[in-house]
Amino acid sequence: MGRGRTYRRAVVTTVTTILVAITSVLPTPAGAATVLADGGGGYGAAVAAARGRVPYGGGVSVGGRVAHGGAPGDGRGARGGRPEGRVPYGAVPADDRGAHGRATPHGRGPDSAHTAHVPSRRYPVSVELASLTPAVIRQGGELRISGRVTNTSGRRVGAARIGVRIGASGAIDTRGGLATVARRTPLTRADGPEVADRTARLAPLPTGAERGFRLTVPVPDLGLDGAGAYALTVHVLGADGAGAGTVLGLTRTHLSAYPDATRLEPLRTTVLWPVLDTPRMEALTLRTQDSVLPVFRDDQLTAAFGPGGRLRRLVEMGRGQPVTWVLDPDLIVQARAMVAGYRVARTPGDTDPRQATEGEGGEAAAGWLAALRAAVRGREVIALPYADPDLASLARGGGTPLAGLLRRASRTGRAVVDRALGVHARAGVGWPAGGELDDGIARYAKGLGLDTVLASGAGVASAGELVSEGATDDGAVSLKGGTTALRYDAAIASQLFASHPASGASGAPARLLLRQRVLAETLTAARELPYARRELVIVPPRRMPLAVGRVLLTVVAEGRKAGWLEPAGFADALRKPTAGRLRGFDGYPLARHASELPPSRLAAVVRDRLRMRALAKVLSDARATAASVRAALARSVATAWRADPAGAASYQRGVSRYLTASIASVRLVPKSTVVVAGGSATIPVTVDNGLQQDLTGVELRVLSSRPERLTARDRAMPVQASRAVSRTVRMRVEAYANGPVRLTAQLYTTADGRPWGAPMTFTADVRSVPSGAVIFVLGGTALIVLAVAFRLRRTRSR
Repeated sequence: MGRGRTYRRAVVTTVTTILVAITSVLPTPAGAATVLADGGGGYGAAVAAARGRVPYGGGVSVGGRVAHGGAPGDGRGARGGRPEGRVPYGAVPADDRGAHGRATPHGRGPDSAHTAHVPSRRYPVSVELASLTPAVIRQGGELRISGRVTNTSGRRVGAARIGVRIGASGAIDTRGGLATVARRTPLTRADGPEVADRTARLAPLPTGAERGFRLTVPVPDLGLDGAGAYALTVHVLGADGAGAGTVLGLTRTHLSAYPDATRLEPLRTTVLWPVLDTPRMEALTLRTQDSVLPVFRDDQLTAAFGPGGRLRRLVEMGRGQPVTWVLDPDLIVQARAMVAGYRVARTPGDTDPRQATEGEGGEAAAGWLAALRAAVRGREVIALPYADPDLASLARGGGTPLAGLLRRASRTGRAVVDRALGVHARAGVGWPAGGELDDGIARYAKGLGLDTVLASGAGVASAGELVSEGATDDGAVSLKGGTTALRYDAAIASQLFASHPASGASGAPARLLLRQRVLAETLTAARELPYARRELVIVPPRRMPLAVGRVLLTVVAEGRKAGWLEPAGFADALRKPTAGRLRGFDGYPLARHASELPPSRLAAVVRDRLRMRALAKVLSDARATAASVRAALARSVATAWRADPAGAASYQRGVSRYLTASIASVRLVPKSTVVVAGGSATIPVTVDNGLQQDLTGVELRVLSSRPERLTARDRAMPVQASRAVSRTVRMRVEAYANGPVRLTAQLYTTADGRPWGAPMTFTADVRSVPSGAVIFVLGGTALIVLAVAFRLRRTRSR
């Protein structure tokens, strides 16, 4: 019994110990009072020494309260007026008055330990920043912050106060540190102490209530250490009652400081300004007596080109800015087609152009072209390959048969851009999705005549790179095979790609966070090697949202004004490339494979190209139709479809249906039986031409299943038919015996003698063949039989 009792006691003790350990690491439930205290130990003392401050005061957390020790201080540090001696980490305890500017006791010695309750990751109050001015701290003045708080919990929140904290470690020295700040959720001691006397009171908030706030903080009170990016936290703390010191909510951003006396070597910054969109024009056209009208799958470009539209606003925003324009020739082609007149399909992928309605965006397209022409005058312009093909999908999914088509389309596209805009655009630049580059993508790009490829830098190594992974020291790298990889900043690109802030007031918090983060990224990049001459290439999303474009221009303007950014052109970034190589691993992430165009679709595009070639052989005016289909095939493999896989499948099916319908439009009209009277006659065969242009390049052949009874005198008869009409071709035949004979009529292309369409089989009923002809046939047959018998007899005799 004693042993059993001892065993049970040991088990209970062990289980209790495990449960206590698990409980101690679980987050505090939302809304619970969270109290953090700094014991003034080695961490706090080290940070204070590093930043030239008196170590932060505090105490040891005991049962949710803070027991303070040590002699009281004056609350002022050694840095000229910044209040010190506060409990800086987490929520402020109810009996601490340092947060309100009064004297607080200094902490204990370096050997003191501290404990902290980790606050919940979910807070009852959400905090959003609407404005932060100035965007860059230069010299003195005030930092003005506005925003709003919302009670997102299911209960009333009592009175609170809103305060500001600057990260305890000072200026963030690495770009990885910027990401760490952005990911941190609970309030920790790394957020630093609250700036004293610079708080705003917040009245009680009912459930779902929202209230705005404003904070003004003199720059000296922030205690900034000089140029750099700092972690800025705006928090809401319970102000009185039992919940005093509770962390009710917080938000973080980055604060960039660049005092006037700072002298960093500016980053030579190349900013690309893409004006791209999803393809809209189909292979389908409507021919009239005077023109050929293209058919669009929808009319969304009308709004995009019009005043206030995304494409129109991008052009207006980029005018006069130090950016390099990146254009898709296909978008220029579509705009010009709209100006000249176009149709809009009833549903995307329709095969009957007569069902399409008249487009109404000609005026909007003309205005957009005029605005673009004015904006790019005297600026660098890059003409991407026609329709911006998905290089990664093509390289990996079997796009080699399409290389010739895409190469030809790209040569034509650059000429279109030059003529339409009056510029001399740079061609030969490829932009793989995500900027990822490996051997296969590089080879495929080279096969398309693309000597320069934009790369995020993850898969490109430079022999002379200054920063590991080449994330900041972008620049051009010469690769084996003659390709130049222009590396762009992957960290900034990821921020621009991931952010989709709205343009109105509702998007202000997201725009502000994006602006402050990109400012911090560029400033931290400049501080990595403060006296080295380096390059920075910024690449936004292909279909850049207006809000992202506005933020990007603001960042460039602020960085240029402060002095750590210096605008540079695309040609400058390509100057003097360093020798480099592709890294040993596959630089294309597996996660990105899911958005690639599937190999089955690429195979369908290859088949459609072959069918387009066949269709061109039978048309009287094949040039216009072939050009329309080739452009549509190039659009079928556009990178833009990665964001719209359903649209990609629909577009490709539309091209296939158009070709199928066009080929099926030239056919033989079925018939069952014809009567052949007499030894010589003509058999009528009707060819139906449903195309919108004249039919040429086709011939008709008729084969007999019983040539000894009936045979065609004409080996082949050329067929010509006007558009949308039927033509009857009369084949001459010779009949030798009465009775039914199966005939097969088949169309062939005259260019290469290949069959066209399905054969048509019918019966020729031969009647009233003259007896002489019958006797002639019978006699001939008998002679053949005798000849065979004679030959067999001679063979046996041998």
